[in-house]
Amino acid sequence: MSSVSAASLADFDIDRVRADYPLLARTVHGGKPLVYLDNANTAQKPACVIEAVDHFYRERNANVARAVHVLSEEATNLYEGARSALARFINAGSAQELVLTSGTTMATNLVAYSYLLPRLRPGDSVLVTRMEHHANIVPWQLVGQRSGATLKAAPINARGELLVDEFIAMLTPEVKLAALTHVSNVLGTVNPIAPIAAACRKRGIPLLVDGSQAVPHMPVDVRALGCDFYAFTGHKMCGPTGTGALWARREILAGMPPFFGGGEMIREVRIEGSTFADPPARFEAGTPNIAGFVGLGVAVDYLQGIGMSRIAAREQELLAYATQQLKQVPGLRIIGEAAHKAAVISFLIEGAHAHDLATLLDLEGVAVRSGHHCAHPLMQFYGVPATCRASFAFYNTFAEVDALCIALNKARTLLA
Repeated sequence: MSSVSAASLADFDIDRVRADYPLLARTVHGGKPLVYLDNANTAQKPACVIEAVDHFYRERNANVARAVHVLSEEATNLYEGARSALARFINAGSAQELVLTSGTTMATNLVAYSYLLPRLRPGDSVLVTRMEHHANIVPWQLVGQRSGATLKAAPINARGELLVDEFIAMLTPEVKLAALTHVSNVLGTVNPIAPIAAACRKRGIPLLVDGSQAVPHMPVDVRALGCDFYAFTGHKMCGPTGTGALWARREILAGMPPFFGGGEMIREVRIEGSTFADPPARFEAGTPNIAGFVGLGVAVDYLQGIGMSRIAAREQELLAYATQQLKQVPGLRIIGEAAHKAAVISFLIEGAHAHDLATLLDLEGVAVRSGHHCAHPLMQFYGVPATCRASFAFYNTFAEVDALCIALNKARTLLA
């Protein structure tokens, strides 16, 4: 297990934290220290997670819920243990409320096709916001094409804040589902989920929350939020890729038909027809990413060992420092300055294309994301084709923020 514990991090020993991450010691481009600031894309993995996946394949590799031999029992216990750990992590009422998926995209599609599509009629609509990731737009468009329903988006202001009153005003009777991000992957904006959920509940409209950028960075209590669905991704919370989950209230899951069909999601199969298992097994056809979820369970333990409140506080310090320092870079424009933000900063430098800027930063060892960030409607709102995005995790340092600014000033002179 991890060398980090809540007790040993009373003063947040950043050197001990970083020692848990083998990749952070890398050098690139002829010996430059790697400065990894692409955490909204994927987080780095601590050694305990890497070792858990390796150990599974070396010592316990077997399929789950398909055999009575010892390896299968061990694999099943580890897999279901990860489900229980995730349920506790987000304060679900029961582990049976958690469907294990390949990530937020699969979780959202599950809701779109299993829950929503059977309920949609021509003239119905789904309400999202202008700041959504494509994974919280395209599935609703696809089921809308099949049903005659439409998609509508609530506006944001220039600071990147959702106009909550307008969102609520748009919760009209034809809206059959509302969906929004907890934290914007581009702007870092933290949306006020609880009052929005209360407004949806008052109108009988189910609410799905994309928690991809929230769960890794702050305490999340799905029952306190009051939403109906909450989706999140494992690889952004220090776990392996191809992992994630959908939380939904048990009575909602019980009323949803299967989305995928296959093995292990059935009670009985006859040529004339099949009957299906209770949730969540009903939605988990086929062989899952067992090793990935073993690693994700360890990642959850690791994050809880540090403490999500401590992680949130650390990242807020990084955000404040990075915002202050970036504003000193001539010609730099920060896109998205909401009052409540996570540690994500999108920016541009006057006269420089985001891809060119990111390429020059990479040559200095600084890894940021450039592009539209799977958020075309948001780019259209700001009138830009792309941005650079620096996204921070608790294992980043203030010195890395300084390295980003030094690299930006060097790039600015080269692009002038």
